[in-house]
Amino acid sequence: MRISLNWLRELVQVDLEPEVLAEKLTLAGFEVEEIEDRRTWAAGVVVGRVLQREQHPNADRLSVCQVEIGQEEPVTIVCGASNVRADIWVAVATLGSYLPCIDLKLKPTKLRGVRSEGMICSLSELGLTKESEGIHIFSEDADLKAGQPVGPLLGLDDVVLDLTSTANRADALSLIGIAREVRALTSAALTLPEVELQTYSESPSLAIALQSEACSHYSGTIIEGVTIAPSPEWLQKRLQLAGIRTINNVVDITNYILLEYGQPLHAFDRQKLQAIAGSTNLAIGVRSAQAGETLKTLDDQERTLSEAALVITAGNRPVALAGVMGGADSEVSDQTTDILLEAAWFEPIAVRRSARSQGLRTEASARYERGVNVTELPIAAQRAIDLLLEIAGGRVVSQTVATSQRQAELEPSITLRLQRINELLGPIQAEDDELKDLGADDIERLLTAIGCHLTLVDDAVWQVRVPPYRRRDLEREIDLIEEVARLYGYDNFGETLPNLGDTEGALSVDENLRRQIRAVCRGAGLTELQHYSLVKPGSDRQVHLANPLLAEYAALRLDLLSGLIDAFQYNWEQGNGPLWGFEIGRVFWREEDGFFEADRIGGILGGDPSRGRWQRGGKEQAIDWYAAKGILEEIFGRFGLTIEFQPDRQDDRFHPGRTASLWLQGDRLGRFGQLHPSLCEERGLPAEVYAFELELDVWLDHLDQPDRQVPRFQPYSSFPASDRDLAFFVDQSVTVAELERIIRRQGGALLSEVELFDQYRGEHVPENQRSLAFRLTYRAGDRTLTEAEVEPVHDQVRQSLVERFRVTLRS
Repeated sequence: MRISLNWLRELVQVDLEPEVLAEKLTLAGFEVEEIEDRRTWAAGVVVGRVLQREQHPNADRLSVCQVEIGQEEPVTIVCGASNVRADIWVAVATLGSYLPCIDLKLKPTKLRGVRSEGMICSLSELGLTKESEGIHIFSEDADLKAGQPVGPLLGLDDVVLDLTSTANRADALSLIGIAREVRALTSAALTLPEVELQTYSESPSLAIALQSEACSHYSGTIIEGVTIAPSPEWLQKRLQLAGIRTINNVVDITNYILLEYGQPLHAFDRQKLQAIAGSTNLAIGVRSAQAGETLKTLDDQERTLSEAALVITAGNRPVALAGVMGGADSEVSDQTTDILLEAAWFEPIAVRRSARSQGLRTEASARYERGVNVTELPIAAQRAIDLLLEIAGGRVVSQTVATSQRQAELEPSITLRLQRINELLGPIQAEDDELKDLGADDIERLLTAIGCHLTLVDDAVWQVRVPPYRRRDLEREIDLIEEVARLYGYDNFGETLPNLGDTEGALSVDENLRRQIRAVCRGAGLTELQHYSLVKPGSDRQVHLANPLLAEYAALRLDLLSGLIDAFQYNWEQGNGPLWGFEIGRVFWREEDGFFEADRIGGILGGDPSRGRWQRGGKEQAIDWYAAKGILEEIFGRFGLTIEFQPDRQDDRFHPGRTASLWLQGDRLGRFGQLHPSLCEERGLPAEVYAFELELDVWLDHLDQPDRQVPRFQPYSSFPASDRDLAFFVDQSVTVAELERIIRRQGGALLSEVELFDQYRGEHVPENQRSLAFRLTYRAGDRTLTEAEVEPVHDQVRQSLVERFRVTLRS
């Protein structure tokens, strides 16, 4: 927001230099992005009177002028403007002056042989316009004197502060709000405009119906006999300094109140409203738009409205986008004589949705979205009425006010404790460099300065009533504590760190294990990825955002797999080859009994990861299911964990015959498998892509065990092993994992390794069965095993397989 320092000083008597004031505001949370010192734009530029104008003897487009600038003798100035003539008042840049807007320092010079001792300026050369057709000529009825500075005449005696405020400070989008802030920071006297509320009679010809909960207050004031004309010069200058284009006196006054009080107003042409409604009796309404309704707004855009838009209606026909922009069919024009002045309070969320639905953001919507102070709405409306009667003339015929129950707000009372303030903020730096706590007097002084009312209820405990213009951001004790720190100055608190004794920092167990998992996954050849948690909505189980920034990011993700597949596809399409990656992230979902979230780890790999294929004649060799499964087993093997694979067909994104659920000691860990061929074909991916998604908390729980915290070294056996092969026919429904589990259990401590080395289906194998062959390795660390020790154990393994799975032994 652009703040005129002269205007601000009318409200608060602050005499600080602009740079000092800007620093105070910045430290208080209002960042001053630019200081526009307009006083430098016209330093050395004075009012001059052209006494005589003659044609230049050596140039057709130049004039030689004799100009009086308050010196003993007139000066000679060569001017190239076509509108220069005798007996006019102009702005003259004297010798030695500097014009920063065009980077020019005035020196005596000769133009085509004629000496020139200054320059007659246009508004563009003074920085007031981008382009000028000629020099600026002052009005003849102005009280001018040769040699007087032109700065006050052109509004170049002011400084503009361009500042931004945080989104929670709705009051900061007004001059009065900033003036209150300056009063709190400097203890300067505050002088607000004197406004005396008037009571006007209601008109039977104007009815207002609040059909939407998004509007709790709406007043319409009918003023007849107004004269539409340009605004007074002082009003135009203030709007221009704020970056607002002047239109006419009525519209300019509504914009002036927007800047002064932060309250958007809108003026309708009353006759145009009656023509739209088709009746002299106006029925003004506030409702949600109906899908397909259209409205031509003041920017001459024909807009198709959605149900998210909030509209003002006349005779149930839309005439304005509530809180955003008025309609072109009811705007004030040069022919307007009667107006309807709207002053309303709209729900911030409703205005935000309405503006977003049209891709439109205005000065009015920016203020409504943050929250307008409803308690000062009648004051702002009355201030506008007073200015309208003073500048545009006319008379107030009637005023109709409609309010709802939601408009009545209770004054919040917040408990504030001095002890809690000092606990959170720490000590302050005293003048003698000693550290001390904030006192009760400091708290009362600071909070009273921003309009709070403090009542002492106990020893250093207050009940604080917040002023209406700060109720949207001061709601809890912590808000008041933050306000104390901000007003006292963050730089005035001590810099000492808390005394932690000999405590050393360390990573938590979970964080340490997460880092180990990341390192192992990277060591296995996977690149760590990271995706947004926000995704496009498409499932009832998703958690949807109430106020999304974009439709593409309106819900929270249900899994990691979707993002991994998208990343694989993008890399593949960009010619970067297959992506081998993993991601650790959080997923969210909803069920009948509430919302849930969990941390997961997902991964994806496939294709031929090798770069050099000259050994294979340039042919690709894609990774198969067993190799991909082996990578996952290698990752878990690094932690001393053995995972079990069980058939799984619950996710239709996976191949139904090459997908498994993963288990850790009876706990379901997640899913691993090959992506469905139809999905790969649809996405244009290689034929074989493998992915997994696992519950990270289950993995961490199994790692966070006392016997796994510190790796234990076991010496290699120096004694030879004894191998036994075991071959048998078994039903195809029995998995290798189940067989290995029984073999290891029965083999006991002597069985060190189990390896499946052969599988066969076909001739000489019973129907619905397969032939499997395992190699069992028996070993002891302290002796060479004898046949008498191995055979009983091996026979026990064979017998268990027969009893448990009814296998037919072949060896």
